[in-house]
Amino acid sequence: MLRARLYKPSKTSMQSGKAKTKLWLLEFFSPPIFFKDEMTGWTGSTNTLTQTKLQFKTVDEAVQYAQYHKIELCVDEPKQPVLVPKTYSNNFRFDRII
Repeated sequence: MLRARLYKPSKTSMQSGKAKTKLWLLEFFSPPIFFKDEMTGWTGSTNTLTQTKLQFKTVDEAVQYAQYHKIELCVDEPKQPVLVPKTYSNNFRFDRII
């Protein structure tokens, strides 16, 4: 039976927006099996599931897909960031610690 992980990717540190964080990704678990090509010396693999990532708009769509295709699913819920409200005037407070 195939095993897969369902998660919502976090934003990269190189962006301030929320691009590419709205979709859910289904990524397959499989042991890496590599072989060395004797002619070129390159490392290869016949397992393409490690390179496959499926995108879904909702968790329900992904769960239905996994159930239909008999995929054992591990769902990672996204962590919500804690937003601390800040104002510009706090930079000039008299009790501010530098």
